[in-house]
Amino acid sequence: MNWLVIADYALLIFHTSLILFNLLGWMGRSTRKWHLYSISLTLASWFLLGIWYGWGYCPLTDWHWEILHRRGVRDLPNSYISYLLHRLLGIQPAATLIEVSTLLVTLMAFLLSLWVNFRKRLKEVKKEW
Repeated sequence: MNWLVIADYALLIFHTSLILFNLLGWMGRSTRKWHLYSISLTLASWFLLGIWYGWGYCPLTDWHWEILHRRGVRDLPNSYISYLLHRLLGIQPAATLIEVSTLLVTLMAFLLSLWVNFRKRLKEVKKEW
């Protein structure tokens, strides 16, 4: 099997797993701290690296696109979520819908992660006041 095919599937599995973890990792007690790190790094990539590379920049998407280009795949969307929906489910919603939904759901997961990670500390600070 060609190394590009292996790299394609490895990135597909890893990146999709990371996305699912970023959406749901705040739910498990044992994963909450790691979730906060992971989603914070994701948002930092989107907004800080995004200053230089464009809003929503993700190095994993960049690497995956490079692999796919080497495999001859062209006309890739701007959004990895759009790519996933098309590749896995065969659907292609409007780009704006995907971008707005992705941002809102990710910010909601980030806020939930902050809440579950810091709610005890917030209660203690509130009691001290």
